[in-house]
Amino acid sequence: MNKKLRVLLSGPGLIGRKHVELIQAHEDCELIGIVGPATSENQEFASSKNAKLYPEFADAIGLGEVDASIISSPNGFHYEQAMACVSLGIPTLVEKPLTDNIEDAARLVEQSERVGVPVLVGHHRTYSSLLDIALKFLSSDSFGRMVALQGSALFYKPETYFQDGPWRTTAGGGPILINLIHEIGLMRQFAGEIVSVQALESHHIRKFEVEDTVAIAFRFKDGALGTFILSDAAASSKSWEMTSGENPAYPHFPDENCYHFAGTNGSLDFPSMKAKSYGSDVTPSWWNQFNEHSIPIERKDPLRLQLDHFVDVVRHGAEPRVSARDGYLNMLVIEAIHRSIETGSVVDVADTYAVI
Repeated sequence: MNKKLRVLLSGPGLIGRKHVELIQAHEDCELIGIVGPATSENQEFASSKNAKLYPEFADAIGLGEVDASIISSPNGFHYEQAMACVSLGIPTLVEKPLTDNIEDAARLVEQSERVGVPVLVGHHRTYSSLLDIALKFLSSDSFGRMVALQGSALFYKPETYFQDGPWRTTAGGGPILINLIHEIGLMRQFAGEIVSVQALESHHIRKFEVEDTVAIAFRFKDGALGTFILSDAAASSKSWEMTSGENPAYPHFPDENCYHFAGTNGSLDFPSMKAKSYGSDVTPSWWNQFNEHSIPIERKDPLRLQLDHFVDVVRHGAEPRVSARDGYLNMLVIEAIHRSIETGSVVDVADTYAVI
């Protein structure tokens, strides 16, 4: 292996271009090429990065010069491209969702684990320093046992977002797979495994084939309940992007939150980290006052931390923090949500597909 990891990037879209920037800024990475349609825009972008543009993924990885790949192409290409990397022994980071259907996701997990080639899934918020701060409080006596959570991802995607990627208006490209799957990974971190869901959806604003608004109820393994509201057609700031301050491309509302956690002894607003709890000498009761405080916040770029971890996996065999199996488990919940929408009923996650 060269002094620097030779990294191939597939899919120079919104997130792909951010990956390119991080790869080129990383002291242990070298951008070996970009895979994407041979449009003038992609050719100009590749040229500006001194990288070769490959219209075909197979041509790029078949040269024997790739140490690792990052796949941020449209969802429908994830399975084919990731499986090609696994077959050649190339460790891969695949943007979420792992694939665009649960059957392909299961096959990819099985093959990756069988041959021992790591496949990571780009749930980059898992690497957020905010997450570690929250989890420390949620596991403390000051919070107690998780009772309930409320979450939201409300934002307005402009028309150009869909014009630039028409696949986002059709099956496999809606906000459930593109955006909500991030939140599924977070909620599994915050409250444990999700065992059942009930969901409602609407596309009355955009009138695309896919949903624009979804409301979901969750039951977690340890008994906690949760609710989540998602919309990409809502003029609101109640989303991770606008409350976390981790991506300077978005406006930042530091005093607002996208999650509220309620425990038996306290609560937490996230990511403002405003906490309430009953003192050790106070009996929990709605008649009694809370101790209130703000937990100090340290922000770091989770995408950079994710790349650091990916390098560690490739270089030193570190255990993937978000493996293909983790991505698959997130997709099981998404599949249950889709089935609940179709049937109008509560759906057990374990019934959606055989858990591998």
